[in-house]
Amino acid sequence: MDLTLLYRGPLSSCDFDCPYCPFAKRRDSREQLRADRAALERFTGWASGQTGDRLRILFTPWGEGLVRSWYRRALVELSRLPHVERVAIQTNLSCRTEWLAEADPDVVALWCTYHPGQTPYERFLAKAHDLAGRGIRYSVGVVGLPEHREHAVRLRAELPPHVYLWVNAAEGHTYTDAEAEGWTELDPLFPYSRHPHRSAGLPCRTGESVVSVDGEGTVRRCHFVKAELGNLYDGSYRAALRPRACPLAVCDCHIGYVHLETLPLYDVFAGGVLERIPAVPPATGA
Repeated sequence: MDLTLLYRGPLSSCDFDCPYCPFAKRRDSREQLRADRAALERFTGWASGQTGDRLRILFTPWGEGLVRSWYRRALVELSRLPHVERVAIQTNLSCRTEWLAEADPDVVALWCTYHPGQTPYERFLAKAHDLAGRGIRYSVGVVGLPEHREHAVRLRAELPPHVYLWVNAAEGHTYTDAEAEGWTELDPLFPYSRHPHRSAGLPCRTGESVVSVDGEGTVRRCHFVKAELGNLYDGSYRAALRPRACPLAVCDCHIGYVHLETLPLYDVFAGGVLERIPAVPPATGA
């Protein structure tokens, strides 16, 4: 089986408190952290044993995973498995980066978001350059709010040229054509993020070659469709994998609409779908 898995365990604590984040952050208790660690180790153990499959894994925690040792260890261990093609995580890059020396740089990847006001710019930029020096695949992005533009412009000028700078349309924000043009100068792929994509009845790879998994092992087609396909650990999900149309009216999150078959994004991000790295770095006007 050739399968992409988006794993999201119970972790919801974060060291940042971004005012524009749509997810309410909280502090996890010691018990909650132990439960998250156990759930992740169970998932990692399952993935390690799937030697007859070809896996691609993206961790999409509600909170920040890489400040927790078990997420760093999971990425290192999974990157060393011959049947894991890619293992990536969404992160604010607040963690140290030395641990990546133990990972396979051809397999591990980071999807990094810069949050102005939450961490010093120079600290974030230094870590981004450190990743490049280590040969780690990564992308960097910002939320497309007006107050973030100067930071995005500076990032584009000071990141290594090969690093893709993406811009996410802000939740609930409507962009004028002039505003959208300004963001598109920095990220030529911003138009894909600007508006939600109509998805009802359209073919999507989720539920066939892409699935979402939670800490209990419950498998769904994606994070945004609640219907269950079965459980990862008893194998019951496998019988439910098949081509299917999207049941939702629209899809407005990159980790969802990137899998729509009506969009060309598997070609755009060929080889870098999980970490949001285009096959060919888009030319910018910045």
